[in-house]
Amino acid sequence: MPGAGDSQEGRERSAARRRRRTRKKAAGLGRSRGGLSSKVHAAVDAAGLPLVLVLTPGQAADCPQFQVVLGRIRVAGPSGRPRTRPGAVAADKAYSSKAIRAYLRGRGITAVIPEKNDQAANRRKKGSAGGRPVAFDADRYKQRNTVERCFQKIKTWRGLATRYDKSPESYEAGLHLRGSLMWLKQLTSTT
Repeated sequence: MPGAGDSQEGRERSAARRRRRTRKKAAGLGRSRGGLSSKVHAAVDAAGLPLVLVLTPGQAADCPQFQVVLGRIRVAGPSGRPRTRPGAVAADKAYSSKAIRAYLRGRGITAVIPEKNDQAANRRKKGSAGGRPVAFDADRYKQRNTVERCFQKIKTWRGLATRYDKSPESYEAGLHLRGSLMWLKQLTSTT
């Protein structure tokens, strides 16, 4: 009876696919152009030290994680509640959306984000109904490379650069450990 064996094999294959998918999801991995990968989203202070590190699967876009990352910022001061709102946010063109700009404006945070070329063209095409161009401080934007420098410091640990860890918890723990060591080095060098 060939039909019964085929359906049994089909069920086994689909069960194996489900198991693989579940393992990938549990490992915090997602499919992107280069294969299975993960992505680290970060908020960095002006000195290039990490404030927040968030790990997502590789195919996750940057924009949906923006509010998550910004919501996790906690900077303790000498007394009182920790600061949760930076004075300004410098980001690349990937974060240039109306929703993100409205979110920052609602929280009273200055957005240092250049406008995408297609957004500017669409705004100009609408004429006076397209609104004003977004405010952009080019001098402040030049300091956005602190994020890239922070990632280069994090990636000096080979295990973090290549993601040898299988579980997302251990990989994220390594990220936080590296960030803590960067902070300790900064704090001990000034005293």
